[in-house]
Amino acid sequence: MSPIRGTIVLLSLCMLAFFGAPAQTSGQEPTKNPGMSTDKPAGSAPAAAKPAFDPALLEPATLKAKAPAEFEVKFVTTAGEFTMKVTRAWAPNGADRFYNLIQHHFYDGASFFRVLPGFMAQFGMSAYPQVSAAWQQANIKDDPVKSSNKPGTVTFAMAGPNTRTTQIFINLGDNARLDGMGFSAVDEVTSGMDVIKSCYSGYADAPTSHQGEITNEGKAYLDKNFPKLDYILKATVLP
Repeated sequence: MSPIRGTIVLLSLCMLAFFGAPAQTSGQEPTKNPGMSTDKPAGSAPAAAKPAFDPALLEPATLKAKAPAEFEVKFVTTAGEFTMKVTRAWAPNGADRFYNLIQHHFYDGASFFRVLPGFMAQFGMSAYPQVSAAWQQANIKDDPVKSSNKPGTVTFAMAGPNTRTTQIFINLGDNARLDGMGFSAVDEVTSGMDVIKSCYSGYADAPTSHQGEITNEGKAYLDKNFPKLDYILKATVLP
């Protein structure tokens, strides 16, 4: 062996002793203990799945923000887009409730489960059973009727005095007879009434008698049993 080659070999051995063996470069993965993942430490819990809805919706009592005097809401649906304008003075309790529901995306995924041409288009049952359960008893007090239920106005559904929660209907005709029954309009549609009127109405009132199942199973029940219903993709308060 030449003196130069001997020197190179000696340096290589010194480097190996100091730095350790080089990493594998053949493309073959190092041997793993069968049944043991090397991605994370043993015993670590899997990451919790992020809920599809805003977790704040599970605590209705905390959603008490006061609505602005006026605000607009944009709805993007499977039938198209429409916009509402809310005037808080019409129905302050209803406007505050509506504002909080929109801000926390309660209506995202909600179906128009009751569409009766010339009468109303109704929605407001959550797509998620956990959310529906949380809001079942979250009633608000009635507001005096200050604006009539004329075409294009929007009103909370109710089952008697002080029973408004989350369900809303859009008047498709002149429903002034509802004024005397305590149905106070909260806002009105400012654009896209043609979109609302085009929502699928072939099931008429049929889904309404299944509100128990919708509450317990959410949108999955409607998708299975009433698959043609249009629904809300997203509802947001406009700047």
